[in-house]
Amino acid sequence: MQINEAIRDKELRIVTDDGEQLGIMSSAAALKLAEEKSLDLVKIAPMANPPVCKIMDYGKFRFEQSKREKEAKKNQRVVDIKEIRLSLKIDTHDFDTKVGHAKKFLAAGDKVKVSIRFRGREMAHPNIGLANMARFAEACAELSTVEKPAKLEGRQMLMFLAPHAVK
Repeated sequence: MQINEAIRDKELRIVTDDGEQLGIMSSAAALKLAEEKSLDLVKIAPMANPPVCKIMDYGKFRFEQSKREKEAKKNQRVVDIKEIRLSLKIDTHDFDTKVGHAKKFLAAGDKVKVSIRFRGREMAHPNIGLANMARFAEACAELSTVEKPAKLEGRQMLMFLAPHAVK
């Protein structure tokens, strides 16, 4: 964004801080007008013909802009992806513990990546892995939806669960 003396165009369309059109004038006259009001001349539309400049307090503008950005950043929610690793031959108590962890993550608003790593001869039984994944998804059904269903990728089966949208 060009300000004051950095604006080199011969003719400019000038607008005041409250949106009033002052018309087309030379950059020197516009700069003089801005200095009389002890404000800055700021180019806001450089691609227009002639370029549009606004007479405003640039420091105040920058301060308010940074304030709005901070407010927007404060209202953002960063969604983390937490991973739960299951094994093909998982026992019931271990399974229930993993479900408990997943429910805690989902309640906090995080996504959950559930994975099963197949070792050695376990690769011959992807159906058991699919059954475990389906059982896991059903156990977490009240807090989540399956974002990406279980799929075998190489030696690993992955599934993604997303928390229900907050109403």
